[in-house]
Amino acid sequence: MNIDRRIQPNPGTGETAGDPRRWLALPVLLTGAFLPILDFNVVNLALPAIRQSLGASSSELQFIISAYAATYAVFLITGGRLGDWLGRKRMFTFGVAGFTLASVLCGFAWSPGVLIAGRILQGLTATAMAPQVLASIRVLFPPSEQGKALGLYGATFGLANIVGQILGGVLVSSHPLGFTWQAIFLINIPIGLTAFIGSLIFLKDSRAEHAQKLDLGGVLLLSATLGLLVYPLVEGRDSGWPWWITAMLMAFPVMLIAFILFERRLMKRGGFPLVDLSLFRESGFAIGVAMALVFYMLSAFYLMFSIYLQGGLTLTPLEAGLRTLPFGIGYFTASFLSAEIMRRLGPRALTLGFVIQILGFGAVVLAVSGVLAGYIEIGLVIAGVGFGIVMPSVIKAVIGGIDQRHAGLASGIVISTFQIGAALGVAIIGGIFFSVLGAGQEFSSYSHALAVALGCNVGLLVIGAGLSLWLPNPRSS
Repeated sequence: MNIDRRIQPNPGTGETAGDPRRWLALPVLLTGAFLPILDFNVVNLALPAIRQSLGASSSELQFIISAYAATYAVFLITGGRLGDWLGRKRMFTFGVAGFTLASVLCGFAWSPGVLIAGRILQGLTATAMAPQVLASIRVLFPPSEQGKALGLYGATFGLANIVGQILGGVLVSSHPLGFTWQAIFLINIPIGLTAFIGSLIFLKDSRAEHAQKLDLGGVLLLSATLGLLVYPLVEGRDSGWPWWITAMLMAFPVMLIAFILFERRLMKRGGFPLVDLSLFRESGFAIGVAMALVFYMLSAFYLMFSIYLQGGLTLTPLEAGLRTLPFGIGYFTASFLSAEIMRRLGPRALTLGFVIQILGFGAVVLAVSGVLAGYIEIGLVIAGVGFGIVMPSVIKAVIGGIDQRHAGLASGIVISTFQIGAALGVAIIGGIFFSVLGAGQEFSSYSHALAVALGCNVGLLVIGAGLSLWLPNPRSS
């Protein structure tokens, strides 16, 4: 196997020259980022068809979503560390192949239990695939090109959200080849096969220079720690916050402290911990992680806006998906401009992106409240532009200054932070939305609930903008 541990410096510029096939490898890598996000979005729109076809209960429908989300969030850091140890190409190809096979299982599931098992397998294999995308971008591209590559990475998230919102409705309603909900999983097969073949041809392997064995004790403790946080956040509201959910949340900080102490002891003994805690002393890393958490709590917007459109405006799922397009278009377009904005403004690109989001979502709040009636689409475009600037910028803030040997670990941390932020957003901001909505079924009730909850999200964006001002100047490239 061709393992490229060191990419030689370019004698003309002093920076690393990058892999010669990096721009051919990038579309393959971005497919690995596209699949997990696409899958999450399309499944939401297919739940009614799944209920009717498989006779799934409400709790089983919830678990079809939460089993994937929780598994994905919990094991991302481990997946990133495995890439550092075993090789990022190896883990990526394994993840793509596994995700494709898991999609086949989901597509031909004959019972809710089999579908849930397939979703868990999808989540596990996605954790082998997804962290290698950012890690490989960090390793294969020279610093001068990383901004452009990360901008395309951010655009991939935007494209996956747009396609997911529309494709789910189209596939379920058009019955391709006689399939209904099954088509949302089977569509992953040609995409996965293309990515698998492309990875074998174009993707060059890389790994940490000094290969380290996996810290199994750290894996168990971190998985338990994140499980105690993520599962209650995902399941709590729908299950009515029973005592055992609350007990899990209360046990989370205890387990987190145990994990940190275990990792510190392992490092003092000369071992190799799963999470190198010294990363949090790297310039910008801790602030970047905090910003990523606050920023991705905005994911609750998708849930709240969908309920507002379908409950308040009584739109169909496909119509609701189309109404989110202004946000997705702004997001997708700005992602292509983000590299140049980052190059010119450095860390202030994040501040700009947060401010644009504050203005955009502030306009949406005023629009649904009736103050700026008719301007909701304009507000969504503006908010999407801000989102498209922040997404790649916050990733660069987290992984840009990290040593290449920790690229997989740092990538796993940032994607895991996104997932935890999304779960926190749905639990906290979504909880505010449902509390304000109460039993109200009038359009005004939905409008008021969305305005209040989205106003809370705007407050979080203000915090994100403040954090961005603490970022140090980027390293000269």
